[in-house]
Amino acid sequence: MSFDILNYQPEGDKKNSAFFEEYRLKIYERRSSSGLDEMLGNMCGVVVQVETGDAIKYMAELYLMGPYRFTAAYINDTHKIYVLTSKPEFPRFFVLEPLNSAYEDDIKRLNMMYPLASTKPNARYIGEIFHTSDMAESRKTLESHNIRFHYPGEIENSFLANDHFSFSFPSDFTYNRIGYTSFEMEDYDALRIGQRFHLTSEQLAILERQDAIGRDNGVNELLAGIDHMATRILAGEREDAILEFLTMSNYYFWGAYNIADMNSSTNVNRNHNVKDDKQSPAKVFTANNTPSFINSFENLPMPTEDFVRNFGRRMHHIAIEVYDGDHPSGVKNVDYVVGKLAELKIPFLANVVGECQDDPDLKQIFSKHSQFSILITEYVERCHEFTGFFTKQNVASLTKAAGDDERYQHGHVFD
Repeated sequence: MSFDILNYQPEGDKKNSAFFEEYRLKIYERRSSSGLDEMLGNMCGVVVQVETGDAIKYMAELYLMGPYRFTAAYINDTHKIYVLTSKPEFPRFFVLEPLNSAYEDDIKRLNMMYPLASTKPNARYIGEIFHTSDMAESRKTLESHNIRFHYPGEIENSFLANDHFSFSFPSDFTYNRIGYTSFEMEDYDALRIGQRFHLTSEQLAILERQDAIGRDNGVNELLAGIDHMATRILAGEREDAILEFLTMSNYYFWGAYNIADMNSSTNVNRNHNVKDDKQSPAKVFTANNTPSFINSFENLPMPTEDFVRNFGRRMHHIAIEVYDGDHPSGVKNVDYVVGKLAELKIPFLANVVGECQDDPDLKQIFSKHSQFSILITEYVERCHEFTGFFTKQNVASLTKAAGDDERYQHGHVFD
């Protein structure tokens, strides 16, 4: 049965404006009439940049904490580019590392504006890549919708603009980009993203040790793929950020819920063309319900907006799904994974939330921020065929835990 995107009624209790509802449907209609929906496929890649010298350490972290494994490496004029893969049908993971610590582009300039981002000025989630049957035509169509793109020779890092990848400018609302490619991801040499090079035996040994640790502790086999990715934005830009993403993708607005305890809302967008979100992970946007200067009257919690003020608009976390099941040790799989990772010195925020007893439910937890990417890793187990996307109670607990860890001390003020 086909999905009726125009008549779908979004889930949730977050009230959207008449403006949002009008243009949500207009965007769907324009995507169809312009041919964009027909051209666009699944999300086929995610891109993260780290500091010079951090790539191997970051990949070692990814080896222990997720299902991605090193596949190939390339070098261009400004960066080393590392490709990691999990299952063929899941997005690839690209790690970019500037060749020189003095490298500067718009990523560094954005990060330097915010106190807790400036400590790792080149580290940022850059964006995701969508497959398209025709990259040039997709770009032309999106440009007619006022989406701006980088062109070769007009940006420092050629990875973001070449014959095989076309990336948008950073969003004014999220600071994330979206890239497009018409090339399949099986032949990385064909992407021509740089000159291929090989890791040293010492570097390979570091990754192999991490892989062995994950296998020996029974963690690797329980980690599935990316379930969703969540960006934190400012209160007044929530609807604009969602509509912009819908304009640039083939996703639909699944729904939004108020998280009253944390004075925020969680807004979910999904790809209706896949049966499994891990084939094209959900995009989540989280925003305060009231901007900070208005909240000063109410004095409500606002960890979401504090994060944006301290780190900037950016990706907050990437969630990894843990296969549902009861572990032989007597706990749920996610509890086992988190317990083992904690023994291996991976730091977490608070405890696993959610029950997962006899009824469909979720169990979730946040790691602390990666010291290399500034991203949090979430682990989520969807128990007993849970069909929703999240629970309010879990989100409130996770948001509070992250907020307690993301405060910035300046003078005598504690955000």
